[in-house]
Amino acid sequence: MSEHHHHHHGLFHHKKDEEKPVEAVVYSETTTYSDTGYGGGYTETTTAVIASQEPEKNYEKEVREHKHKEHMGELGALAAGAFALHEKHKAKKDPEHAHSHKIGEGLAAAAAVGATGYTLHEHHEKKEAKEDLKDHEGKHHHHLF
Repeated sequence: MSEHHHHHHGLFHHKKDEEKPVEAVVYSETTTYSDTGYGGGYTETTTAVIASQEPEKNYEKEVREHKHKEHMGELGALAAGAFALHEKHKAKKDPEHAHSHKIGEGLAAAAAVGATGYTLHEHHEKKEAKEDLKDHEGKHHHHLF
């Protein structure tokens, strides 16, 4: 009997194609000059960096990622807010456990506030990414005719 092992990752544990920085290529040459007289001579070393370049940034992908994260924050805020209202309703309906429901309501409300803050943060990040994309596109002129 063969067993299949499935690796389940959490919501935020996706493998990403990490951009690997391009390392600089260094050229180095040492030359020794000798003197036939009493002085001895000298050594000269020349070092030059041939290429040092960072990978091209994918601006469209960055905009899409921030938009996706913004939507996830909206869903989180909506879900936490709905749960807070549910707990508030339960506190009224179940006076014996009202204290427990009020604690749950408070925690859910705090989660909703946090998710709303995250959503606003991602909204601003998305706007900045769009501006970067606009600036980047303005630097490259593509003429078809």
